[in-house]
This record gives sequence, C-alpha cells and structure tokens, in this order.
Amino acid sequence: MLETRVKLPHNFEPRSYQVPFLRAMDEGCKRSIAVWHRRAGKDKTFLNYQVARAYQRRGYYPYFFPTTKMGRRILWEGMDRTGFRFRDHFPREIVKRINESEMLIELTNGSIWQIIGTDHIDNVGINPIGCVFCEFSLQNPRAWDLVRPILAENDGWAAFNFTPRGKNHAYDLVKMGQANDKWFSEILTVDSTHAVSLDAIQDERESGMSEDMVQQEFYCSFLLGAEGSYYGKFMAKALTDGRLTTVPYDPAALVVTAWDLGVGDDTTIWFAQVIGTEIHLIDFYSTSGEGLAHYVKVLEDMRQERGWTYLCHIAPHDIEVRELATGISRREFAQQLGLEFEVLPRLPLQDGIEAARTCLPLSWFDEQRCAQGIKCLENYRKRFDEKNNVYSVIPLHDWSSHAADAFRYLALGIRSGLGVPGGDGGGYDDWSQFYQQAS
Repeated sequence: MLETRVKLPHNFEPRSYQVPFLRAMDEGCKRSIAVWHRRAGKDKTFLNYQVARAYQRRGYYPYFFPTTKMGRRILWEGMDRTGFRFRDHFPREIVKRINESEMLIELTNGSIWQIIGTDHIDNVGINPIGCVFCEFSLQNPRAWDLVRPILAENDGWAAFNFTPRGKNHAYDLVKMGQANDKWFSEILTVDSTHAVSLDAIQDERESGMSEDMVQQEFYCSFLLGAEGSYYGKFMAKALTDGRLTTVPYDPAALVVTAWDLGVGDDTTIWFAQVIGTEIHLIDFYSTSGEGLAHYVKVLEDMRQERGWTYLCHIAPHDIEVRELATGISRREFAQQLGLEFEVLPRLPLQDGIEAARTCLPLSWFDEQRCAQGIKCLENYRKRFDEKNNVYSVIPLHDWSSHAADAFRYLALGIRSGLGVPGGDGGGYDDWSQFYQQAS
C-alpha cells in the first residue's frame, strides 16, 4: 500500500492489452518480456509501473536505454502524442529533487529513478531494485548479465520491452521466457492490439517504409535482422550453409589472434586458424576494465590448457600511440609482458569492411565459443541519420562495435599475409591469390 493519498499511476489509464503485463508484475512476477509493436505505448506503461513500485519500496530504479542520448530524447525530454511529458507521470507531491544533467529524480521516500545508457557498460553495476531495459534488442547484452546477480540478491525485478531487431540476444531472451513459467513473456502485434489502423500502416508503406520494416515494426517479425547491418546477410548465409557449428582446434595449424584494444571499454580478441582456403574462428574473448597483463594471461592459459601454438597477434595502428602517463605505447608495454604484436597500417574504414565481407564467406565459426562475437557481427550496423531519414556511412558505435572491429583487423591481417600458412606469416603474395584459390 502507498503511504500517500497521491494516486499512482498518475495520469495513466492502461489500455486493455497492457493490463496482462501489469497484472503479472503486481501478482509477483519478477521477470517480464514485452515484445510490442511500434506505438503500442511501451515506455508509458513501463514507466508508470516503475514509478509506482519506486514509491512502494525505497531503492534504486534505473531505466536502461541503448544509449544515454536515446534515453534523454525519448523519455527525459519526450512527450506522448497528446503533448503530455513522460516525466510528468511523477506526481509533484512525491518528487524531492530533479537532476537534469544526470537524468535523475529522487522521490520523497528516498528512492532514486534514473535514465542510464548501457553504451557505457560500467554504468549498470549500481544496486538496482527494479529496472526496465528499453529496446533491449539494441542494447549491450552484457548489461543484463551484470545486473541479474544484483537483482537476485535484492529480490528485485526486471522488465524488458522492445521491437525485434533480428534473431539476436533479445530473440534468445524471448524464446527462453516463453519456455520458463517464472517469466512473463508476450508478443503483441497490431493484429492483437488494434492500436494502429491498417490505413496508418498503409500510409507508412506509401511514404517509403519497406515491407520488411513494416513486418518488423508492426507485426514483430524477427526475420529482418539489424536494419543497416554491414554483415547481417553474410552471417545469415553462414547459418544456412552450416558454417555456424562446432569448429575444433586443429593441432597441425597455428593460431592467429586479432585484437580491438579498448581503454575505457571492451577489449576483444578473435582466435582463428587459416586452414587451406578456410578461416576457422575457434574462440572469442571480450571483457572490460582490465589491463594488458590480464589478456596476456588469458592467451597463456589457453596455450597451456588447449595446447595452442600462436602464429601472430594482430592489432590496429593506434596500439603504437604513446600514453602521456607512462611515456610508452601499449605495443611497447605488451613487449615488456612478452607479447609481440603485428601492427596494421592505418587504412580507410571502408577498406576493412570490404576485407571483412570478403573473409566472411570463407569463415567457419564455433557457435558455442564464439556466440557473443557472432551476435556482434550480426548486429554491427550503420548509424541512422534521423534528420535526413537515411543511413550514414559511419558505423554506429555500440556493444557490437568492438568485436566487429577486431574481425575487421583479422580480415586486413589475412589480406596482408598475416595468419595465412607459409613463411613470414603468409603463403600467398597477396590477398587476391588466397581468394582466387578459395573461390
């Protein structure tokens, strides 16, 4: 029971199709998934539920978005179709203070509600009681992995809402939720809600929305994949070709590693073997908040445990930038730790993307050990220019970027002869010879 005469939810009357989610959570469900079509009122529903729960139980209540910028635009500064601000669902009587820069509202009972972007993964490790993951299909899936043990300890709850973006980690979550009676999981299309008229959907078609997008946005189809994806069709082909499978280590071949080295974010490593005209991706590793010594130990542990022998370690050009604090580059620091990198020259981004596209039809992925990397390649996409309603030539920097960058470096390394069997790391004079033989 609330300890105030203020009515919660405030200025919100749920539509009939929104009630099952609210009822399930009120009856004690701790995990819920709502795959609702565009304009079904996801954020208005989930925000009002979170406000009510925040005033019932003192604690920290984050509302997670894929990026901080998106959270500010959609919820902090956003309005519904009538012009009512989402933030006004907090009754003034229960608001103690508002922090505009941190998008934070403190309630009179001590609860904190805040919009957080999971593009900065360290943001999520606070101490939540109840959290919402908005557009989870676009979020870094590691955010949920970091939050879930905290919620388990706090007896807290989590609610996910999104429209599909292909068969990525959000799709996996839906399939799990449908098979788990402890989870509330539902998919609502316009056929279920009738919240958007067929005439309005036809208007979208006539204004340029593709039929694939119509099916994704209004009928919750998971078939399209990440719109603007660089490698989506290549990964789909790998799936249909049976190249996402078990890929064992071949002791007769050497292992190549390709790195994307983060400073504040993830460092990502692909482990590959080039065998004949095939590229075997046998493992993948990614984490954040660790120094180079940690990754050197990871490589050594794999060498000892699995009997690997390394051929070379590929890194981008910026590994040679000297740091002000130490006066040495990360390449030099790695040398002090016994790790020697082969450094790629600085090349245009598009060259690397084309090299990756050339590599992908020749690549076999271990579906278990490389599962996270596979998801990243499927979801690496172009930035959408909302002002001009077109996709930019610039990639979107999100949770998928680091693995995609490391794969791009692997492709560039192979193109330059690194990692290809033969003397000096390459048995072919140039990439075209390797590709001709593979074709």
